[in-house]
Amino acid sequence: GSGFILKADPGKRSSRKRAKIYGEEVQRILLFLWRTFDYPCSQRLQAMLPYQLQKMEQFWTLHASDWKDRAINLNGDIKALLLNMSRSTIERILGVERRKYQLKGISHTKPGSLLKHQIPIRTFAEWNEHQPGFTEIDLVGHEGGFSCGEFCLSLNMTDIHTGWTETQGVRNKAQVHVFKAFQELRARLPFPLKGIDSDNGSEFINNHMLRYCEQEQLSFTRGRKNYKNDQCYIEQKNWSIVRKYAGYARYDSEEELLILNELYQQLRLFTNYFLPGMQLQEKLRIGAQVKKRYDTPRTPFQRVLESPIVSIQDKEALMKTYEYLNPFELKRKIKYLQTRLREVRRKKELDVLTCEDKLKPTNFRKEKLDEEMNETFHPHF
Repeated sequence: GSGFILKADPGKRSSRKRAKIYGEEVQRILLFLWRTFDYPCSQRLQAMLPYQLQKMEQFWTLHASDWKDRAINLNGDIKALLLNMSRSTIERILGVERRKYQLKGISHTKPGSLLKHQIPIRTFAEWNEHQPGFTEIDLVGHEGGFSCGEFCLSLNMTDIHTGWTETQGVRNKAQVHVFKAFQELRARLPFPLKGIDSDNGSEFINNHMLRYCEQEQLSFTRGRKNYKNDQCYIEQKNWSIVRKYAGYARYDSEEELLILNELYQQLRLFTNYFLPGMQLQEKLRIGAQVKKRYDTPRTPFQRVLESPIVSIQDKEALMKTYEYLNPFELKRKIKYLQTRLREVRRKKELDVLTCEDKLKPTNFRKEKLDEEMNETFHPHF
């Protein structure tokens, strides 16, 4: 009526809220897969979801009792929601959980985006990074910050085109151990080896290795001295595979070497068949800004299947292996072996401390014990 005046605040917005599409069960499954497959970025996780869910349907009921999230219910509606989830939605769901894992006050050098320049030593074929077979190799030491004496090392080999990575533990840097491990890694590759690129270490740059490459007609090149970016592909794998799973501790016993090699046997299946990676396709500089374009995330297994160079027999063998692989069982074995490696190392260190303690005076032992009780032990993992 004429006696009423309506006043409204145009700056005040309505309190309508959009209905939730992805419920708690969908988010719980997404977080579980994110943790199981080693905390990938949202873009890689989105590419992994189809075969992750396929493997869950195939193996989940067999090993659900081994996991804390055994009450997961994967039905058709939840699967459809997960497959239709966008990258930005995955990033938003993972954002809160990811912040819990951020480290503060700790600085470690990690690999970046680097370029590769080669200085050939002996070449039988041109380097072609668009076909599998050309690899980079490197040794990673497990000296624990104390380089004296003998300690174990890990020989790492990665293919440039597909990202397929093989790793083997060796007792020391002796040529006989390194060359034997190199032959074992070559036999595991799902395609013929065509070339290797190494640093300037004497474990690689020697007459025995050069003679072997000449006989097998392998392209053998080396990087420049003190230029780690010449081997950028293998340097990245040194961190993402060796350091990430084996840590920075000192391993120098035969038992630790056996556990390391058993761990690498499980890791080669888990990383090559189930963990995708992105490869740089283009770099465009606009003033001071550099824009990078990457390809679609794919696993090394998928890249090998897409390559026309790999034979049909090798691809069929890979497909048969993939059919029976259970990523959840592989992850459980990897965690068990990591725990076992820590226990053996800790027992070894305690035995050394006990032996040294018996040789020292009583007053010194008491002061040392009091000092250790006041310190906080930080694991190397």
